[in-house]
Amino acid sequence: MIISASRRTDIPALYPEWFVNRLRAGEVLVPNPYNRKKVKRIFLSPETVDCIVFWTKNPAPILPYLREITDMGYEYYFQVTITDYEEDIEPDLPCTADVMATFLMMSERLGKERMDWRFDPILLTKKYSVSYHLEQFEMMCRWLGGAASRCITSFVDTYKNCPYQELQEEDILKLASGLGKIARAYQLPLYTCAEKMNLERFGIGHSACIDKAKIGSLIGYKLDLRRDPGQRGECHCVESMDIG
Repeated sequence: MIISASRRTDIPALYPEWFVNRLRAGEVLVPNPYNRKKVKRIFLSPETVDCIVFWTKNPAPILPYLREITDMGYEYYFQVTITDYEEDIEPDLPCTADVMATFLMMSERLGKERMDWRFDPILLTKKYSVSYHLEQFEMMCRWLGGAASRCITSFVDTYKNCPYQELQEEDILKLASGLGKIARAYQLPLYTCAEKMNLERFGIGHSACIDKAKIGSLIGYKLDLRRDPGQRGECHCVESMDIG
């Protein structure tokens, strides 16, 4: 079983002590996000959990607990989102420089194979233009290119009450061309997440955030997992249990 911690909640940033307490207890109760009266009990022993995938924009709060998580016998890797937005888009986050410093320290401590960098979602405004994103991505690659196993990017999708518009194809192609060129210069594998458009001509492949091949290489054995039916059609992630 793969534990997702979590697409729905930034557990490493906000609830690291709670999470470790759940590992110590060997179980967690997870309410259904659409019907909180329905609660599922998930067993969390190292014998039942093959791997934990952490999703976070601020991994620093969970750092004091990583040795214990490792000593308990759990395998894990991180999806760390580091973008170029300021407080007008992403308030209440540590500054980009601090998160990059934490990422570098974790990569040195844990190994780059456990560290994925997410540069997503990309949205466009007058301030956050195509040229702005490419300039900032190049700066970040200078620091993170050798410390991340890969970079995963995507383009903003609209939904109800979303204040941002989806990107035009012309802008996506400009971004893909620039991002691909920069990533190649730093020998950083670059992939998209849940995108319909094929960008392989720019050196950008399709990948999965919860990636069966990546997990297999970390844990040392293959898993018989199907694609997660609860995700969008373009998502290549395998099935997992989200405990957010």
